[in-house]
Amino acid sequence: MSECILKVALDSPLDISFDYLWQAEEGERPEIGQLVLVPFAHREVVGLIVGIETESDLPRDKLKAALAVRTQLPPLSPAWIALCRFAAEYYQRPLGEVALPGLPKNLRAVKTVSLDKAIKKLVKAGSAQTATAGDTPRLNDAQQTAATSLANTREFVPTLLYGVTGSGKTEVYLHAVAQVLAREKEDGIPAQVLILVPEINLTPQLEANVRQRFPEVMVATLHSGLAEGERLLHWMAAHNGQARIVLGTRLAILSSMPHLKMIIVDEEHDPSYKQQEGLRYSARDLAVWRAHQLNIPIVLGSATPSLETWQHVLSGRYRKLELRERAVQDAVLPKVGLIDLERKAPREVVTDGISASLLAAVRKRLERGEQSLLFLNRRGYAPVIHCDACGWISNCTRCSAFLVLHKRDRRLRCHHCGLEQRIPHACPDCGNVDLKPLGQGTQRVEETLHGIFPDARIMRIDADSTRLKGSAQQAFDAVHRGEVDILIGTQMVAKGHDFRNLTLVGVLNPDTALFSHDYRASERLFAQLMQVAGRAGRAAQKDGGNPAEVLIQTRFPHHPLFAAVRAHDYDTFAGELLEERRQANFPPFMYQALLRAEARELQTALDFLHAAAACIDHDGITVNDPIPMTMTRVANVDRAQLLVECPSRPVLQGFLKDWMAALRPMKTRVRWSLEVDPVDI
Repeated sequence: MSECILKVALDSPLDISFDYLWQAEEGERPEIGQLVLVPFAHREVVGLIVGIETESDLPRDKLKAALAVRTQLPPLSPAWIALCRFAAEYYQRPLGEVALPGLPKNLRAVKTVSLDKAIKKLVKAGSAQTATAGDTPRLNDAQQTAATSLANTREFVPTLLYGVTGSGKTEVYLHAVAQVLAREKEDGIPAQVLILVPEINLTPQLEANVRQRFPEVMVATLHSGLAEGERLLHWMAAHNGQARIVLGTRLAILSSMPHLKMIIVDEEHDPSYKQQEGLRYSARDLAVWRAHQLNIPIVLGSATPSLETWQHVLSGRYRKLELRERAVQDAVLPKVGLIDLERKAPREVVTDGISASLLAAVRKRLERGEQSLLFLNRRGYAPVIHCDACGWISNCTRCSAFLVLHKRDRRLRCHHCGLEQRIPHACPDCGNVDLKPLGQGTQRVEETLHGIFPDARIMRIDADSTRLKGSAQQAFDAVHRGEVDILIGTQMVAKGHDFRNLTLVGVLNPDTALFSHDYRASERLFAQLMQVAGRAGRAAQKDGGNPAEVLIQTRFPHHPLFAAVRAHDYDTFAGELLEERRQANFPPFMYQALLRAEARELQTALDFLHAAAACIDHDGITVNDPIPMTMTRVANVDRAQLLVECPSRPVLQGFLKDWMAALRPMKTRVRWSLEVDPVDI
């Protein structure tokens, strides 16, 4: 019998590895990267072997014995462990809190029933498929130039594929994937490609395109919408190399892919790539680091790149490939018009937030048999109900927010804590029975349009209408089949979808973002408007003219942002924003971290943040005053924040490491967390 010490990382807030004894027959020595079942506290948990030693700093009689090593699973590679270690160090979290949650839940189960089933299924499935490959569309000159450039790239070169909406970025991705898989046959070296998308509802369309183009290749998908058994099966296919192409949302960046040869990040600007709880990582940034680590190419695609990526292009750190025209012949960018809601002309009468001009444009599309999209990034019927007599409004009793009216369900619902109440028959303060909705949501727009166009086929797509699994894809399929005349939606419909018969986009109420406290608001609004505008006019123009049109309702038609949207001019707009950021010392010219604190009383959270700011020297670091968060109270918990800044990323990282070492031993009833590179302040 041989004995060794296993150093095991566990999903624990303690930033250490735990030592366990292991005894085995000769030749059965465990390997780094294997999963192991160990006793921890009063339960059994699965951990990751990150080291194997002959001695421990602890007395032998204090060590517990490991229970079982998961030998049926190939070890996780040193490169994967290095990725998790980098994420742990950069985002200031213990290694175990990064590596273990990055694995499927069923893989971390005490019993191996699900793992054994997945292995058997993968053995039966094999990698061969029986489908027939679909036709490969011919690339235009710009697409061909971009595809050729990517095909000739084998080492780490971060590339921004900058293309207008509808320019055929997906087709360039597929050609790049084909080249990587073709080299596998030429070189005899296994190859895998990882493709990231920002949201779950974008995966089915891309997956269908990929499977049609590569019918002989096993494709795996990884996102939070999968059942745990499905997620384990797909993760295993990627881990053992059977899946040559992996599609997924942000969690897929932590998937194990031992033969990874290219990473593609579609819509790289999207804030959905930033995890907002637990390990607050940026999947896009980790993708760039992983590509650098493996010395493989990475492609970042967007029509409206993030300012961080754009600055990297301007500084020469990233290469830029451009697609300035739409891929479909004779398809051109839609004409963008503004509807000034401040004008008093009779024809601009507004009905429940929809102007007469926009209604006339919708009617014209109905007469021509074309589709329209009305975009409003606010679900529910109305943001609030109120009483004209005394001024009462429907506040949430647990949050610093309103209860949103959901008329069809006859409920008031908080979108932050989930509190629900019945709609009161009368004002709780004065008894007035004439309570009125204030503002508009997608449900109210839907009701209004049903009243104006009773014969039209109207569909609403938002988080409320697509709660059931598969319902979102069914809704999008109905739009693609032409079974919908008017589509109403939130940001779910704004990007990635190729609606060929959609020729009108109407944007309702974009003005709130123009005067937001968030310095990123204008960047996000511009990207959102450009993305939703890109849903129109993706097919060839009809009768020699361009029927595609985007109408934006606003009370501030002379705002520079709308001028840039009308001109489809991201370059100038991004340049102006970058100059503003440079003068104000905002990212990407400043590096930030945000310490958040939560407590039953706001003062308790603020006191903790004051103590945190004073617990360590911070030369070279700007430590701002603790302040309440904009949404101060959520679910009866008060929240405050402390922002630290530094023009040097290494200096900030060094400070954060020392700061966390000082904060972790502090005894406090406050729940706190640190976010590096915050996107919402």
